[in-house]
Amino acid sequence: IENVIQEITYDGTEIYQPPLTLSESLTRNACRIDFSKDLDETETASGTLAKTAIKEEKEDEEMKDVDRFSANLWPWDSVRNKLRDAMTEVCVLSDVLAIAKRKQYMVLDPVPQDPQTVKPIVQIFARKKALSNAANILLTGAEQLRNSQSEAKNNRNVSDFHIELLRLRQNWRLKKVGNTIVGDLSYKTAGSKFPHNGIFEVTKAEDEPETEKQPPSTPTSIPKPNSALRVTVPSELQGVAYIKVITQKDQEDLCTAVVNLMGHGPNITHQAGIWQKSLEYAQNVLFCKELFNQLAREAVQLQAPIPHVVVGNQIRATLLSGIQLIISLCHSTTFDSASTGPITDHDHVLEHSLHQLLREVHYKNTHLPLPHHIHGGPMGPSKKRMLAGPMAADRYELLEMTKSQTLLEQIIAQAQHIFMRKRTQYVLDTLARDVKDPQIISHWNSMNSPTMSCVKINIVTYGYDTVCRTTLSIHVKERSLKCITRDGRVMLMSYEPQELRDLILCQINNHQISGLQLVAKCMAWQTLSNSNHLGIGPVEPLGNATSCLLASPNGDRLIAVKIHCDPPQIDIKVHVAQISDKNSIESEMVQGKHWDQLNINFREIRFERLEGKNFLNKMENLMASLSATPAPKT
Repeated sequence: IENVIQEITYDGTEIYQPPLTLSESLTRNACRIDFSKDLDETETASGTLAKTAIKEEKEDEEMKDVDRFSANLWPWDSVRNKLRDAMTEVCVLSDVLAIAKRKQYMVLDPVPQDPQTVKPIVQIFARKKALSNAANILLTGAEQLRNSQSEAKNNRNVSDFHIELLRLRQNWRLKKVGNTIVGDLSYKTAGSKFPHNGIFEVTKAEDEPETEKQPPSTPTSIPKPNSALRVTVPSELQGVAYIKVITQKDQEDLCTAVVNLMGHGPNITHQAGIWQKSLEYAQNVLFCKELFNQLAREAVQLQAPIPHVVVGNQIRATLLSGIQLIISLCHSTTFDSASTGPITDHDHVLEHSLHQLLREVHYKNTHLPLPHHIHGGPMGPSKKRMLAGPMAADRYELLEMTKSQTLLEQIIAQAQHIFMRKRTQYVLDTLARDVKDPQIISHWNSMNSPTMSCVKINIVTYGYDTVCRTTLSIHVKERSLKCITRDGRVMLMSYEPQELRDLILCQINNHQISGLQLVAKCMAWQTLSNSNHLGIGPVEPLGNATSCLLASPNGDRLIAVKIHCDPPQIDIKVHVAQISDKNSIESEMVQGKHWDQLNINFREIRFERLEGKNFLNKMENLMASLSATPAPKT
């Protein structure tokens, strides 16, 4: 290419810069004149040959003279001459610029170019070629618009690719790698350390060949009429996954829970697009795998009294004696409901706890306590340990600060608490059903922690609730029970249900005796003695017997009551004795005539035939009848 390319048209034609004419060449060469040269050299360029020869002879003679007398000159004379020549050139340049800026003595106008001669036939062919290329571009674009419009008319359910991609970007993390759009399903931004990357690929459905399309039964196949996107997830994240937690006692399921981010069970319906379903299922599989992997790693590392067993996709841990906790990872590559089966028994509280445990780990990994590095862990002790000195923490509190529970330990603790709570509910409900008098009312606190619940028990007698009421509070923990009575006594019990049953029966006996004493006090009867743990008579198989001895206002009648609770019946024995004036000892030291006749014979009363709705009502009627009837004289 001899000439420089000046322009390239849209059809690819190159337009070259035409060569310079003679006048333009002269102008360009004139611009190259060096004004710093001597005037003699300028005259030689435009003078005759004779003058040039004379000039050369004179210069030779001068050079000889300079050589001859150069030794006698001042040493800095050459420097002075060079500075003077430089000053002269600068002055000349300043004058030229001043003249050019004022435009009074010199005009720098461009030299007009001669018009380029173009042949008509060549111009016609060039225009024809350019029009042909432009027409082809317009026809190709019109064909694509026509195809897209006809496709939209045939199938109006297909949405625009860019609109679908925008919706996908709003809900999921996407990035472009080369010519491919990929996304991330993992929880790494939430602090997850699970090694699976969770990468999925997003492509346009109509651009893929028919051979690469998967059948519609798989979760990654997106039919063309329903969506313009095709989302391809890894094979190990396809299908449905959920974690099933079972509490067993002698091969009998006590509690079942299913952990599934998609809902309560494998059969879920969604309102979003098919690609949204596919990504949600894949992320659910990733979450369940991460949770089970964390639990399995902790089960191997923990040293329990009874070692935990990890076999395949199942973890077995011992909660209490004869009670096991089974955690299973269920993963199905199909959406067939028959393979998984419906979930009949579902514990939403345990499911929520399992979700929160892993999410709490993610939160702690991203929200480190201050002070901490930007890309590292915390610096120095925690905030609680820094405040241990000013707050005067003891050794026990310092040891508690260093303790931390793993996910498996927290799940086991919550499962133990759930089992203890269900067992406590069963014992209380059974006693409330079997014991009709008095009434047992349980109030469970709705605001509880995952490992402790509180229940308040009220024991009342119908019609006498304002006279006597027995209340106690029971704290249900992981492996023990704590009972606090109304008088402030604290009793600790193990996980055995019989201990709680004996405690409630003992409280029922105390309630009956306390209510009898209060009713007797209202009727002016005197309480001679009472015992909550009667030590005489035959040994009771369960619980303890209570007794009470009452005297009438005038001291001529005695009532002895013995109560023993043996659900579903309450054994109540009532005996009545009459005191005579014969052989009575009168003394100032002994007040009351019933103390010298304690060996009298008591007669048993058929208590079930007494009139009254309950125990206190019958005893009230009995004391009223004995007070109204005078004792016969003997």
